[in-house]
Amino acid sequence: MSQQYQKYYVPAQSGWPIIGAVALFLIAVGAGTAVQQMNQGGGYGQWLLLAGATLLIIMLIGWFGNVIHESMTGLYSEQMDRSFRQGMSWFIFSEVMFFAAFFGALFYARMLAVPWLGGADNNEMTHALLWPEFSAHWPLVSMPDGGETQAMGWHGLPLYNTIILLISSVTLHLAHVSLEQGKRTALTAWLFLTIVLGIAFLFLQVEEYVHAYVEMGLTLDAGIYGNTFFLLTGFHGMHVTLGTIILIVLFGRVLKGHFTGDQHFAFMAGSWYWHFVDVVWLCLFVFVYVI
Repeated sequence: MSQQYQKYYVPAQSGWPIIGAVALFLIAVGAGTAVQQMNQGGGYGQWLLLAGATLLIIMLIGWFGNVIHESMTGLYSEQMDRSFRQGMSWFIFSEVMFFAAFFGALFYARMLAVPWLGGADNNEMTHALLWPEFSAHWPLVSMPDGGETQAMGWHGLPLYNTIILLISSVTLHLAHVSLEQGKRTALTAWLFLTIVLGIAFLFLQVEEYVHAYVEMGLTLDAGIYGNTFFLLTGFHGMHVTLGTIILIVLFGRVLKGHFTGDQHFAFMAGSWYWHFVDVVWLCLFVFVYVI
């Protein structure tokens, strides 16, 4: 008796990967050129960057639109669904490694580099030669050029944003449960509330950055503390932005009647990503703001 195999849908050749490659090339060249031309009052770099970003958006809309159409027309099998799950799992794992590198840099600076510069672990000569007046402590608000900054506390805006993201995880879970139970009205309401909370988080983060730059003197070039603070929180903000866009796309699909209680991996993938972003923020809140 021959073994029966599921059919695995193989799409026709597409031009979207080439368009995406061109878009990324324009973004890379445009960003690098724009940085070089910042002190020249602008130039063609920013236009290359804008063109690349626009082309990338067009590619994403077109390519994902094709995938959605293929899914809605029943071309995907259970084997294809497993492939999507594996792909999303590997993507989130790569994001975990991405943030692990920046948390590793923070750990190295706090636990090794700063104490060594202060003369710890038989590094008195390093302390004497490089920075005799240096006092090892964290957050490091003093810079070698004599500049001073302030440390961002955990209370206020960071605490509000933590509460917002924790609530958003709950509302998104309730939306997921409503979808599985076939409660479309509750699904729409909970998902919309999650999007509002995501936008509120981004708004408060912008307010925090304005406060840091204008009132605290905490900037991206404010020593190792400023570097690690803005790199970690800034890249997390980019991920929240991407997560919010994903939720908005899912919300539009929900309004069009997409997803059922049994077939909704796209919604589940967006939920995985949002919960991952929330966990990263909790780690940020503890290791960047509190400790």
